[in-house]
Amino acid sequence: MASTKEYLQFILEQLSDLKGITYRAMMGGYIIYYRGKIVGGIYDNRFLVKPIKSAMDYMQNSAYEKPYDGAKQMLLVDNIDDKNYLTGLFNAMYDELPGLKKK
Repeated sequence: MASTKEYLQFILEQLSDLKGITYRAMMGGYIIYYRGKIVGGIYDNRFLVKPIKSAMDYMQNSAYEKPYDGAKQMLLVDNIDDKNYLTGLFNAMYDELPGLKKK
């Protein structure tokens, strides 16, 4: 099942307090960037983020899920209705996220 534009727009609205949120469509889902770094994505109308230490510390009881068959597990963000929670999550993760690779 592909992710819907409506779900993408909902997540983007929830992240609207952050400057530098962008996205790119990929394989029926959307990759989410924060200030040029990949934070996670939307897959089958689920919002998943990279399982880095800062995200695991911030979301201590989150479940691991695969975005698609053959992919590495990511953390499911289940508190998508709380804008402040999402803002805090992205800010907590930013410094630990790797930069984009040069082509």
